[in-house]
Amino acid sequence: MMESIRSYGLSRLAGIKIDTDELRRRLLMPQYLRLAMLDSITKKDVDGGDQHFPSSGSADVPCPESPMIVFINPRSGGRNGPLLKERLQKLISEEQVLDLEDVKPHEFVRYGLACIEKWANDGDFCAKEIRQNIRIVVAGGDGTVGWVLGCLGELNQNGREPVPPVAIIPLGTGNDLSRSFGWGGSYPFTWKSGIKKALHRASVGPVSNLDSWHVVVQMPGGEVADPPHSLKAAEECSLDKTLEIEGDLPDKVNYYEGVFYNYFSIGMDAKVAYGFHHFRNEKPHLAQGPLANKIIYSGYSCSQGWFLTTCTSDPSLRGLKNILKMHVKKVNSTEWEQIPVPKSVRAVVALNLHNYGSGRNPWGNLKPKYLEKRGFVEARSDDGLLEIFGLKEGWHASFVMTELISAKHIAQAASIRMEIRGGEWKEAFMQMDGEPWKQPICNDYSTFVEINRVPFQSVLVNGE
Repeated sequence: MMESIRSYGLSRLAGIKIDTDELRRRLLMPQYLRLAMLDSITKKDVDGGDQHFPSSGSADVPCPESPMIVFINPRSGGRNGPLLKERLQKLISEEQVLDLEDVKPHEFVRYGLACIEKWANDGDFCAKEIRQNIRIVVAGGDGTVGWVLGCLGELNQNGREPVPPVAIIPLGTGNDLSRSFGWGGSYPFTWKSGIKKALHRASVGPVSNLDSWHVVVQMPGGEVADPPHSLKAAEECSLDKTLEIEGDLPDKVNYYEGVFYNYFSIGMDAKVAYGFHHFRNEKPHLAQGPLANKIIYSGYSCSQGWFLTTCTSDPSLRGLKNILKMHVKKVNSTEWEQIPVPKSVRAVVALNLHNYGSGRNPWGNLKPKYLEKRGFVEARSDDGLLEIFGLKEGWHASFVMTELISAKHIAQAASIRMEIRGGEWKEAFMQMDGEPWKQPICNDYSTFVEINRVPFQSVLVNGE
């Protein structure tokens, strides 16, 4: 139990007593606003909760100092997800704890939060204060956190500010976003007061900015089967016209787009993740927590041929160099530059944070002389740059993940264009923030992946 608490980001609060009634007073929204918000979401109508607003106004209604909405993914955290949901609902209220099986983040943004905004604009004092001070807690893994952040990004696009800061209760396998912002690598379910301390820190913690990255996939016809939450079909998305496309384009082109916050990758690591996710969905009773998940994940790393490539694979299939061409815009540059893909690399990762693969730092802590020699700058999560590195065979990846060596440094980039053409390959595996998919590719026409920074930064609460 103590080891679990130490791995959680709030261990330094272990000796501090949080008064339950005082915490609830600071978080609990007035009943009429809770019910109005929930009815608007249920009816998918901003006006759906009008009947709950008091005709005499809300000037005498006490407003919470730190109003809070919690999104919880009950599939995360093994068997403990439903238990945590029950604890949260008792501590705050049922209406302020939203199960992602029932309420999607975009529904909260478009209807629930919009309902509060409407009444704030109509002069409701409490609604105005809540809209100004509201914070979000996400109980889930990196994919769940990214899903919520992406939906909150609509607020920036539509001029609906301020955007609520997001805190994290880590329930996933890797939890790299959580680690990066001081919320730790796992939630200690046996620590009974842990939930109170998490909500307390979420309500008072300072905020930090985080870059987010827009991904466009342009593919020749066809479609992505079972795309993740982070990847959506789009009518049309234009690639940067300053980098010309060589060769012919197909008659029909399909587009997908999405946003990531931690990393995008292509290759063997995404293939392993894809196998693991399908296994977990088919046999959820075997994936009941972070430890079990990591054991299964390790098994997939071995079974997919990452460690035995030289024995089992045709030489033409071993490296991404056979199918991948990459251009980047480097720091302080507006020109595209082609970057060679090392022939031994079997996975290419574009990383935004220092944490990858359950808290590892594959980019490494590079010395100033090396940075200067390579033309790199010190990596940060809000610097407008991605660190691109490669992983070779499984043994190399293992040494990188145990931080005995750094990954194969390829480039730092403000924009990335990847061109993938099949050769003997029929598909490539990709992932964003732990959500993988199988990308169809062909030999006749190229598939393009372009990555650019989103103009608006996300806001996260620091758990440290």
